[in-house]
Amino acid sequence: MGAASAARIDEEPTVAMLRERQEVEGVYACTRKERRVSRAGTPYLTVELADSTGTIPARAFRDADVLAGRFERGELVRVRGRVERFRAELQIALEAIASAPAAHAHAERFLPVAYRDLDELEGFLEHLARELHDPGLAALLARLMGDQKLRAEIRRAPCSAPSWRSQAGGASSRPPAHHAYLGGLLEHTVAVATLALELCTLHSRLDRDLLLAAALVHDLGKTREFTYGAEIAASAEGRLLGHIELGLRVIADHLPPMLGEARRLALEHCVMLHHGPEGGQRFASPEALALCRLNALDAHIKGAFERGFAAAC
Repeated sequence: MGAASAARIDEEPTVAMLRERQEVEGVYACTRKERRVSRAGTPYLTVELADSTGTIPARAFRDADVLAGRFERGELVRVRGRVERFRAELQIALEAIASAPAAHAHAERFLPVAYRDLDELEGFLEHLARELHDPGLAALLARLMGDQKLRAEIRRAPCSAPSWRSQAGGASSRPPAHHAYLGGLLEHTVAVATLALELCTLHSRLDRDLLLAAALVHDLGKTREFTYGAEIAASAEGRLLGHIELGLRVIADHLPPMLGEARRLALEHCVMLHHGPEGGQRFASPEALALCRLNALDAHIKGAFERGFAAAC
């Protein structure tokens, strides 16, 4: 997308800016799409449009089937219409609607974003990485932090998609959906790594560098787990492999020669078990156990703030 097109999208009215009787032309996320039939027996189209500021319903009573064929739910769409009030609620009376794939580069315009300042969080991440003294682990983090493409993905990625829900029942210790917004991975990583340092002051027998390094890299697979359009969704890699395997691959791509095999295995073990033992595995180090508990602690507390205490528990 060219600079002129990007500027036009940024200047378009957000959902929060829409007012009654306003003429609207802009790009929004389509989060719901339904074909309905009126009492008179004629079809009409109802959709939900969204961006990072909110949602608004929209309806088309003319050429409903023709318009419905021009886009799908989960896409970004360009719409034209007029804001009206219906039963005390604002809605858009649609004149035109069609997919707008060229707008996908502007995920932050349409998707939920962390409230915390991402520049500040990146500063904390860099500070935490500099706290490593082990030469091999410090070299690994230096390589990871020096990969600008990876850094951009760490800054953008969530920890889960907003629509994901934890499964009821079962014995899995996997935490529920949390940090389900752009920047969520960065926020969660800084939190878990900070908790790791605090825990090491209380339990001095913990391998401080191993636990800190594991906290910093445990969720790197999240950088490959998602796609960004009208919604945050799982990528093909994310669905088929999962973020733990993807994270191990990211680490493998950045391994420094000075990181010995024993140290590498200890780190990989922590990453593999940060959601708890599965498939007959057991914690082989107190650092792996600590990372699992700290990861779950931050996830569950954040979930309590995001969805309410009862839902998170």
